[in-house]
Amino acid sequence: MGEAAEDPAKRRAVAPPMPWRTRLTILAAGYLTESTLRADGTVNRRLLNFLDPRVPASAAPRKGVSSRDVDVDPALPLRARLFIPCPAAGGGGGGGEAVPVVVFFHGGGFAYLSAASRAYDGVCRRIARYSGAAVLSVDYRRSPEHRFPAAYDDGFAALRFLDDPKNHPADVVPLDVSRCFLAGDSAGANIAHHVARRYALASPTTFNTLRVASLIAIQPFFGGEERTPAELRLVGAPIVSVPRTDWLWRAFLPPGADRTHEAAHAASLAGAAGIDSPAFPPTTVVIGGYDPLQDWQRRYCETLQGKGKTVRVLDYPNAIHAFYIFPEFAESRDLMLRIKEVVAGDGNQRSGEHEQ
Repeated sequence: MGEAAEDPAKRRAVAPPMPWRTRLTILAAGYLTESTLRADGTVNRRLLNFLDPRVPASAAPRKGVSSRDVDVDPALPLRARLFIPCPAAGGGGGGGEAVPVVVFFHGGGFAYLSAASRAYDGVCRRIARYSGAAVLSVDYRRSPEHRFPAAYDDGFAALRFLDDPKNHPADVVPLDVSRCFLAGDSAGANIAHHVARRYALASPTTFNTLRVASLIAIQPFFGGEERTPAELRLVGAPIVSVPRTDWLWRAFLPPGADRTHEAAHAASLAGAAGIDSPAFPPTTVVIGGYDPLQDWQRRYCETLQGKGKTVRVLDYPNAIHAFYIFPEFAESRDLMLRIKEVVAGDGNQRSGEHEQ
């Protein structure tokens, strides 16, 4: 008998072609992650801090954007990095036309990286430069030292911080927090979603001036107990693996909770609370064709649409998870332009519309 034909799915690539430098960087990132995970469910922070050194803020503009670190809540402590786009003519004083604010939450599975990581310093600098908005990148507390709901508490605290004009720097362009955008990638997009829910559920008197105009969820980190077709098909894909995401959920969720918990499962009754509020913002969801998490992200879109929310889906068929960190990818540059559209008010489509 002849040999059975190989299943084409088994030959399917799990990553697109990419420059060798990018491939090496991704391999190094995987090593960084795996080398700091401990069998007892903790993270080797000393080693992680060595492998992921903090990039200092820069009061002097770099590529048209200055930055500074601010104290959101010294008692925790909770800090954030504020990125300010500088006028084309230069000059760094206060005054001028007020700019909108993007409140950004970095990825890293709730456990890794920071607002001062080189990758996210670069991402937020590009968002500020492309969109013309100030970016407040929240250095939220990380798991497993700080489990659910610490990161969500910190995100909401950042909104309360911005709502008080006394917290706005006087020596930069004014911040218009009535045009506030929540954004994040991966676990950061999960945080942005849950902060949007809290904002929607809050009393109308909670915020004096801050208004959330839109949510930008870049490859959000959601999950469940079953394995999805994408998780099974993309074994070996860059950045994300099922064993790694399982570990990260165990490190973040309350002890004894599984991935049906509201933090992980956006479609759960508790996880969907607040979405049907008129205050929950229109949402842009970014999905990559080589991201094992994509099926959960599409279910997230369905959950929002089922509540009557406006959802814009940006599909990048050749994008890996965390593609936006690498400016050499064409998809990364395109995403910056799409974020600019959202901030300018041109990026909200009718519910369910897709773009590729």
